[in-house]
This record gives sequence, C-alpha cells and structure tokens, in this order.
Amino acid sequence: MINSSKLIGRSPAAFELARSIVKAAPTDAGVLIVGESGTGKEVVARAIHQRSARCDAPFVAINCGAISASLAETAFFGHEKGSFTGAAATAKGCFETADGGTLFLDEVTEMPLPMQVQLLRVLETGQYHRVGGMELRRVHVRIIAATNRDPKEAVRSGRFRSDLLYRLAVFPIRVPALRERQSDIAYLAQRFLDELNAEEKTRKMFSDDAIAHLEAYNWPGNVRELKNTVTRAYILANDVIEIGPLAPVFRVKSPDLSNGFLKIPIGTDLANAQHALIQATLEYYSGDKRRTAAALGISPKTLYNRLEQMRNGETPAGTSYRHR
Repeated sequence: MINSSKLIGRSPAAFELARSIVKAAPTDAGVLIVGESGTGKEVVARAIHQRSARCDAPFVAINCGAISASLAETAFFGHEKGSFTGAAATAKGCFETADGGTLFLDEVTEMPLPMQVQLLRVLETGQYHRVGGMELRRVHVRIIAATNRDPKEAVRSGRFRSDLLYRLAVFPIRVPALRERQSDIAYLAQRFLDELNAEEKTRKMFSDDAIAHLEAYNWPGNVRELKNTVTRAYILANDVIEIGPLAPVFRVKSPDLSNGFLKIPIGTDLANAQHALIQATLEYYSGDKRRTAAALGISPKTLYNRLEQMRNGETPAGTSYRHR
C-alpha cells in the first residue's frame, strides 16, 4: 500500500507507482512525471524528495505554465537590485532557493522556448547569472519535472526541445488516471472521509449506494476531484453520506457512454470489459442496483459480489484467462 502524504492506494497500478518512487529516490537522475491533471504528480515528486538524500534540503515547486516569458528568467535565476524598472531589491530565483535540494518544474512543457535554452545550459554546467548580475553562480539541485501532456507530442509540435526532454526524462514515471485504478476509489474516498472525521471529531460514513456511485464515475479530475467531492458530500451530509450530496458530480456522464451505448476499445481483456459493463449499467440506472442486476441478467446478490470484487481489485469469478 502506498501512503506518502496524500498518495495512497492498493491497486496493482498504485504498487507499480510506489516501486518507481522507491527506485528513483536514492539517485540524482532527472525524473519526468507524466499524468493527467489531478493525478498527484506533485505528490509523487515530494515523495521522491522525501526518500532521497536531499530530504532535509528545500523542495521548491514552480508552475512553468503560470510564468510569462518576460518574467521567466528572473523567476528562475533571480535578479540584482536595479537590474530593471521595479527591481527595488535583490531577489533570489527558484534555483538559488532550491540549492542543495529539489526543484520541481510543474507543467514543464509549457515553459517558454527561450527559457528552455537557458534551463538546458544550467543543467549542463550547473552555473547561471542573476538577471543584471555579473557573478557566475553555481547551483546543485535535483530536477524533477512534470507534465499533463504527451512530452513526445510537445516535441513534435515544436513546443518543447528534444534535447531538454532527454535531459529531464532519464527516469520517466507515469501516474495512472484514477479510472485506471478503479479498486482504489472506495479506499481513497474512505481515507479522505477518515481525515475529515478526525479533524472535525465526527463519525460520518458512506452508504453502499454512495460508494457504488463513486466507483461507477469516470473521474476526469482524478484524485483531486474525488477529494473535493468527498469534502463537499461531508459538509452537506448528516451521519450517513447518501447519493444526494454526491449528485452534482454524477450529472456528467462517462465519455465512454453515448446514447445508452457503451464503447469498449478492441483489445480490452474480458475481465476489464465486464467491469466496464457493470459500471456503465449502474451509472445508466442512477445507482439502482436492482434495475442494474435485472438489466445484466444476474441476481442482486451476484451484482453485490461483483462490485465487492471490483472494489478490492479482484478478477471476477469465471474470468481468469491464460494467454496462449
């Protein structure tokens, strides 16, 4: 089980992610974390830092997509007093602040191209100048970068330099979307609820239908969306969290559903296809398990058993297959 800050899970995908963190942490190799928004890329970066020899040094995060091209250089390297209009005092950049520790470059593929050239030079030489300064400064930081884009596509489109990608992606890590680790949904939701109960000294709990709806939803916002949903439901609910407080989330249908039809890609294994069919049917009938069971031609008890197996990340009975 992963339990590093807010990064938790017990699915095979979560265990694989944990193994990658453990392998990457002791090294100084550049790490590129790729994953959708809300999957916890910064949490992964912090987990690597916390397990590294740099754990007592600073961890500095900067969002490359939120910095304009005109301010990027000073944000990264700092500036000297009087170096430009408004520079009333000397300021450190994120490289200097993170010296000895870890610099996390979030949404790195959004970095302005001129800044990419300068970043590459710093990675190659370990040296830089403050804006307006003459002193050559040395820096020793570990770079961990992250993006919610396909980095190779960013290179092909000309938005990102291939030589910089090679320097950053010595150890690539992919953070799976929440829909790819369906067995973690109930577990994560309960952990978030446990945290809220501990903070507020309450004992609120989910109903079975609420858990079924959480597991049937596609979670385009991933773990961040799940946590926000649990928080909102906690605020609105009394002792038991029912469907009502969760309803605003489930008005958005899964992108795999269209006019009552479920789209399953060719090549999907039978166990996952069965999971998808159960989830989609449950969502189609708004969480009504009796109607779902009837539509699937199984008993309510069988449906409950299947949902429990899915919740625990188990393969449904009768769908164990060997590759020939």
